Amino acid sequence: MAQEPATSKASRAARLALARLAPARAAATAGLAASERAALDLRAAGPPHRPAKEVIFLIPLVSPDHVSDWPAVERRLGATLESLRRQDAPSWRALICCQVPPALPDDPRIRHLPFDDPAPGNDKWRKLRALVSAMAADTPHPAYVMSFDADDLLRQGTVAEMLARQEPGYLAETGFVRDVATGHVALAGPRTPRLPLRKPFWKLCGSCAALLHDPAQPQSAAFLAEMTQHEHRMFPYLAALAGRPLAPLSRPSVLYELNHGENFGARRGRVGFKTRFVARYRVTDADTLREVIRDFP
Repeated sequence: MAQEPATSKASRAARLALARLAPARAAATAGLAASERAALDLRAAGPPHRPAKEVIFLIPLVSPDHVSDWPAVERRLGATLESLRRQDAPSWRALICCQVPPALPDDPRIRHLPFDDPAPGNDKWRKLRALVSAMAADTPHPAYVMSFDADDLLRQGTVAEMLARQEPGYLAETGFVRDVATGHVALAGPRTPRLPLRKPFWKLCGSCAALLHDPAQPQSAAFLAEMTQHEHRMFPYLAALAGRPLAPLSRPSVLYELNHGENFGARRGRVGFKTRFVARYRVTDADTLREVIRDFP
């Protein structure tokens, strides 16, 4: 199963405007993607009525058969999980989907989800669908759900921020990108007059969006299952179409590492421009670099 294609920007704008003015007409639009239909179904269900009690991270992990250095993959996953375990708010869980159980810390909040689909090709999207299904079957209360790559790091305090604010969802507009090959770090974020070509973090990294899932609304899990079949650049649009606009996290909350040898993007030939992004927007401020070292050890 391949990644679902993105809706054109022009169509996104038109469908979002129609959904706001006439949701029933928007739902009757021809040619909607499955994710857009699921989003409009969730919009029709209305907002959730209960606050989230935890944050759930869905982590698809590459098969050992598709990498050259499995122990290195496990080490990077270990660093990702440690960034969760260091959170000062303990109300989170992580599901890791892979063909074989990776080395995991002894923590009841972390669970391996077996995966035995033999279909060839990139299985990340099938794993994400399996993760959403497993999450929905094991989550009796509202929770924020965030797909998270197995080589990214979460900043200390992010779980606490989500649960304190109780927004419909969150978006990492700013975040750090570290080139492992050079050790350089860049700050991704919205464009400014001084940085007119810079990209927001959510356009660079899939670990960028958390949505409030309420199990009392079956449309919620159906929407998450379809949304995660798309590239992350579709997430803000689909959330808005569902009537769940994403609020920016208050600070750079995720660190994305590239050029470590086994990035999903590298296998699709999509890392080169990110390497150039780090070189162009490299952080040189000493205080910011100390902040990165402190909060993303």
